[in-house]
Amino acid sequence: MVYAPRSARHGALLVGTFAVLGLLTACGNSSHDVHSNPPLTSSGTAAPATGGTRTPGSATPTPSAAATGPGAAASSAPHATASAGGGTTSTGAASSRCHTSQLRASVGRNDPGAGQENFPVVLTNSSAQTCTLHGYPGAAFVNASGGQLGPDPKRESGSPATITLRPGQSAWAGLTFSNPGVSGARTATPAALVVTPPDERDSLKVTWAGGAVPVGGNSSSVFLSVFTPGTAP
Repeated sequence: MVYAPRSARHGALLVGTFAVLGLLTACGNSSHDVHSNPPLTSSGTAAPATGGTRTPGSATPTPSAAATGPGAAASSAPHATASAGGGTTSTGAASSRCHTSQLRASVGRNDPGAGQENFPVVLTNSSAQTCTLHGYPGAAFVNASGGQLGPDPKRESGSPATITLRPGQSAWAGLTFSNPGVSGARTATPAALVVTPPDERDSLKVTWAGGAVPVGGNSSSVFLSVFTPGTAP
């Protein structure tokens, strides 16, 4: 057995004590870090949230494409513009087309000007149902036997709009021709004007009280305009 001096034994004991204390301290710090520091996360894409999407730079979520409500319903409703004395013009048809059996025809007062004769051809909804008109009427002058006088009227350029007619409301189209006394056209005096609503085959007959009309020769053309809400210009 080798004898070690007392001072050497004391130094070894101190070294061992510090080593044990250091080990315990390291273990204690490691346990504290696990519980107090937050876990690290990696970047990635989160799952989409339900109930809408958020526009970048905005704190308020915007409704998803499938959302419904008063705003969505209003955006799909037809836009209509009211017109005094008649129906309404609309960008979307809200009712079915007006059929001949639902309408009453009339010819308004002549409004001459600059050698032109101008008559409003009026269609009125005489039914109990709302319906629509779109485009031009068909028309022809006829004699007492029903034979046509002159060629079919031509169409003036225009932009047709869908006109919604509630019961009792009207729309008119202009019937225009040059005054035969000025143009020198060959004339005849019709017994009636036959009017056909847009997209219909059946016609309505109106007694003609507007005098002689051009039926041949120079400047004998008769023109029709698109329908406009009301009964006159």
